[in-house]
Amino acid sequence: MRTMTYPDKPKPGDRVAVLSPAAGLPGLFPVPHDLGLRRLTGDFGLVPVEYPTTRRLGSSPADRAADLHAAFADPDITAVITSIGGDDQITVLSHVDDELLRANPKPFFGYSDNVNLLTRLWELGIVAYHGGSIMTQFGRASRIHPLTEESLRAALFTRGTYRLSAPDSYGDEDVPWDSGAMSVEPPMFPSTGWEWHNADRIVEGPSWGGCLEVIAGLLMADKVLPVEEYAGCVLFLETSEEMPSAGDVHRILRGMGERGLLGQFAAVLFGRPKAWSIDRRTTPTEKAEYLAAQRESVRRAFAEYAPDAVLVLDVDLGHTDPQLVLPYGGTVRVDGPARTITVEY
Repeated sequence: MRTMTYPDKPKPGDRVAVLSPAAGLPGLFPVPHDLGLRRLTGDFGLVPVEYPTTRRLGSSPADRAADLHAAFADPDITAVITSIGGDDQITVLSHVDDELLRANPKPFFGYSDNVNLLTRLWELGIVAYHGGSIMTQFGRASRIHPLTEESLRAALFTRGTYRLSAPDSYGDEDVPWDSGAMSVEPPMFPSTGWEWHNADRIVEGPSWGGCLEVIAGLLMADKVLPVEEYAGCVLFLETSEEMPSAGDVHRILRGMGERGLLGQFAAVLFGRPKAWSIDRRTTPTEKAEYLAAQRESVRRAFAEYAPDAVLVLDVDLGHTDPQLVLPYGGTVRVDGPARTITVEY
């Protein structure tokens, strides 16, 4: 099993890099970004340092990689936090200096398109953190969700175990990113909790995975390791605001299964699907149908390719609210009999 190293954690008062290695959307939507920065400073006591491409739309992959290198190489920077995701971070990977990152390990926080860099850090043996972007978690309308904040604090500042908590309610409907809406609490809906299958044993191992659409892109570009490198890990997956169809989800999982990848994992966490977006404002009935169809496609794929894996659906990770931070490459313990998920931050 791959040996993973936890980088040193920041402490209040430290300088942390705020980067946009996926997309410079803070330049287009400064309101949630600036709100997130104020909370990073006022609530978490950290000093954000922005780089040339943080607010610049259309930055080249080489320029975004240069900012990443500058942040990791600076001894005064103790963590790297992404502003938001994007679409083309896979093009940045060919510009990444692996030896520079390996020689200067730091906690890296991001999700969605940032899974491209999370997988690269995983391959270098550096534990990173899936979640906690400035515009979406720190810059959430009204306030940071309490469960998100608790998870973020633990991941940022502490070591040791942390038990993830299933919330009583969740949200997947966004408010507009303008100053008039940012004081409004996003709508929340009753949560049915996590759905467990094959929950008759305990599985523990380093995590790997992320946004399903990004993983699919990495697989198509052959930017993953041989399947046996993932043996003994805990897989986690989730889908984005693009809301892929149940058929697309099954096809991606089927491809992973045919590759022999799904069979490497003894436990799988699948995130609660986002079933509404600004561009696709589904009705309650449409949301319920979408959620049911995606869950069924996931259950079917793992029944076909990893029938003995412990499978947990609707875990609050990725593109959902609250968002629980997972240590990417860190230890995850899935306790089926106790119905608990514990992570090592």
